Amino acid sequence: MVRIRVLVVDDHRIFAESLAAALAAEPDVDVAAAGSGPAALRCLERAAAEGRGFDVMLVDGDLGTVAGAAPGVAAGPVQVPVARAAPDSGEAAPADGISLVAGVRSGRPSVRTVVLAEKDDPTRAALALQAGATGWVAKDCSLQRLLAVIRGVLRDETHLPPALLTGVLRELTAARKHRTDSELLVESLTPREAEVLRCMVAGLGRKAVAERLFLSPHTVRTHMQNVLGKLGVHSTLAAVALARRAGVGPASPGPVRPVFAGAARSPGPELAGDVVERGGQLA
Repeated sequence: MVRIRVLVVDDHRIFAESLAAALAAEPDVDVAAAGSGPAALRCLERAAAEGRGFDVMLVDGDLGTVAGAAPGVAAGPVQVPVARAAPDSGEAAPADGISLVAGVRSGRPSVRTVVLAEKDDPTRAALALQAGATGWVAKDCSLQRLLAVIRGVLRDETHLPPALLTGVLRELTAARKHRTDSELLVESLTPREAEVLRCMVAGLGRKAVAERLFLSPHTVRTHMQNVLGKLGVHSTLAAVALARRAGVGPASPGPVRPVFAGAARSPGPELAGDVVERGGQLA
């Protein structure tokens, strides 16, 4: 008999243990449970190292937004330990359940992920699908329904409640149109303006862009103004956001560090530069 290995990820301990116990009663299902994003990632890594990786991960869509129950509480006929992150582990937890889905999709694409939701929300469901989830089910669905979804996603099926289908399709269509519009705007840039935009995405200010592209600061300022005008935005931050939607990556790293005031830094290697924007104006 082929066994299905399932990882339940939910920071409400009673729910996680109850669900894990119910699934463990199935003759072809092996279950583990985790109470946080970092704990889930450790479980996946350990299982893969032991050659018995998980097939399906069931993720609380609201993971991290509510406190779990007190430790030591078990429910159901089978007690399944819930792995949790150590308080001082230093691990960076995914922001929420959908972020965890995206991380697992990127690092372990063979693991199917299903989001467990408190309520139907087409916007959140669309985000989950875009992140790589292959199913969205209500937490209060029957065990038979959940098992059908688990077995279905292993056959490369995507499972959504029928009532959500229209809303999710509308959200996905709107997101794709938004991206297409952004791509068309970026394609209107000249090669030099595109280079400047990639430097802006990397967090480089006018002076640093000038050094990188061997241009005068005045010329770079003109290029930046042209970029904003062609993209139809009024600030550097808005241009960077539009560029990221269009799939524009940062310029390749240089030897010095950037400062990108008032905005999140690019996750890539740090570059050099001065402040890109002050009060919505180019520096």
